[in-house]
Amino acid sequence: MEFKSGFWGRLFGFKGGGSNREESQEEENGHSMMDGTLKDDQMPLPDFQPKPDKTQLVLSGEHPFIQLYEKWKEQVGYVPLPRLRLEYGGDSPDEELEKELSRLRKAITAVAADRLSQIPKEPEPKPPSEDDDEDEEEEVEETPPFQLDALPLIYVTANQLAAWLVVFPPIGEGKELDLEMLASILKESGVSYGLDKELLDSLPNAKDRYFHLFLIAQGREVVHGKDGYIEDFFKRTVKKKYEADEHGRVDYFNLNLVQNVEKGQPICQIIPPVEGIPGRNVLDEEIPCKEGKMPVLPKGRNTEASEDGMQLLAVKAGRVEFSGRSFLVKSVLEIGGNVDFSTGNINFVGDVHIHGDVSSGFSVRTIGDITIDGVVEAAEIEAGGDLVVSKGILGDSRAMIRAHHDVYAKYLENCTVHCRGNLQTDCIVNCDVYCDGEVSVRSGRGTIIGGRVRAAQGITCKIVGSKSESVTSVFLGGQPFADFEKESLLLNIKKQEAELERLERQPDSPKRNQRIGKLRLDLSIGRMKVNQFDKELKKIQQKMEEQGGCRLICDIAYPGMVLTIGELTKPLAKETSLVNARLVDGEICMM
Repeated sequence: MEFKSGFWGRLFGFKGGGSNREESQEEENGHSMMDGTLKDDQMPLPDFQPKPDKTQLVLSGEHPFIQLYEKWKEQVGYVPLPRLRLEYGGDSPDEELEKELSRLRKAITAVAADRLSQIPKEPEPKPPSEDDDEDEEEEVEETPPFQLDALPLIYVTANQLAAWLVVFPPIGEGKELDLEMLASILKESGVSYGLDKELLDSLPNAKDRYFHLFLIAQGREVVHGKDGYIEDFFKRTVKKKYEADEHGRVDYFNLNLVQNVEKGQPICQIIPPVEGIPGRNVLDEEIPCKEGKMPVLPKGRNTEASEDGMQLLAVKAGRVEFSGRSFLVKSVLEIGGNVDFSTGNINFVGDVHIHGDVSSGFSVRTIGDITIDGVVEAAEIEAGGDLVVSKGILGDSRAMIRAHHDVYAKYLENCTVHCRGNLQTDCIVNCDVYCDGEVSVRSGRGTIIGGRVRAAQGITCKIVGSKSESVTSVFLGGQPFADFEKESLLLNIKKQEAELERLERQPDSPKRNQRIGKLRLDLSIGRMKVNQFDKELKKIQQKMEEQGGCRLICDIAYPGMVLTIGELTKPLAKETSLVNARLVDGEICMM
């Protein structure tokens, strides 16, 4: 195949014969095979669809860049196929890559269209004249020399972390690409950092220097700092969970509810922030980094910071708790033996751990948790937190137990228990129980015999009642603990109102006025508490309705059990197995 020699040949400065064209054609065929272009007999099956390359800038055949490439290829011979792959930060989102390809397309389109517009149009041939001598050779009008130097175009990505180069070939007698051109365009664009000097030096002599996209410079990405954080040595939330052995027995000695700490022991420490590393773009400008923040130690009562300020230390031995914002150490009062005449009544601000029993007639009161390793007799116990009685409570109908969180006891016999949280025990015998949470009697014997058990969120046990048909009253729903406190509070308000009315009838005096002021303040606080009880009750009722209501779940229920849910009461007339008692359509269903 012969080369075309004419207008375009003169424009692009092609010189050569047919043999060079054949060599170029063979080289082009070889290149096409290397690039994956197959002959007709090697085409894949019609249903084969290669995965599209998202980094490739796809241009139509009518695009000025492709038209310029075709003209160059048509007259010069073999030239490598255009390669316009924009590898924009390997992990970049597709949206960012699409935006960069769109910007690149605009830049290339503008330059290619401008160069095409500068090329003079090919003159149209003159029609033959009758006066011309047929044997006279036609005179060919020479086109004046035209030159357009090679043009390098630098494209800088939007984040200025990469610079790409595409070079348009010279036209006519224009100059080929050289180092001087590259140096000039680099200076003009301001690209000076992260240059690939080896590539730039070799580019003027490379066969594929035209119509290809080269990555000539890469910046240094910014590394933002990471915030520091607090590493805890103690749990912020202690899960209250009991585990029964293969015989259904629970070890109430080792519930692991208490996190003890020694004086000077670290509670938590600061893991310092990681410093950021500034970046640098291809324009040799610094990219500032965000520095990591230093956390603040969650310092609470009885804690202090270490000398270097990186650790939180316990000021005294005690129990570690997390209040929601800070760690604090509660003092623990250790009673080595029994609470009796040797110790007297216990009133303490903190936690109390009694290694022996609590004898009849004595009381233990604290705003924290109470742990008793022995037995509670006919005594009064009030815990602001949890109450754990490892051997159980034998109350002789005189023991009064109050806990504002959960109660864990081996057994409960002949006592009154007020519990704001959940109650877990092996058996309940002849007790008055007021529980705002759930009563669970599934371990050990798992029996509830006699007495009255009130639970806001349900009762689960093995056996309710006895074969002797002892009366066992079960109440579900409401807010038993809060209701009891509300009744006590209303009774107290009634007494205060009567006293206030009596004082208002007395003659005016400083002592009378002082007492009236205190009573009015107490009445205001009391009425606010009553309103709060009502709001809490509504929330609990709404929550129970969402969960399907309260339930009594037991394996066996004996006659003598009387079940009350809300305002409905149903005595059990016969022994029933697998009880799942609840309200259904306004009636108590036992199955």
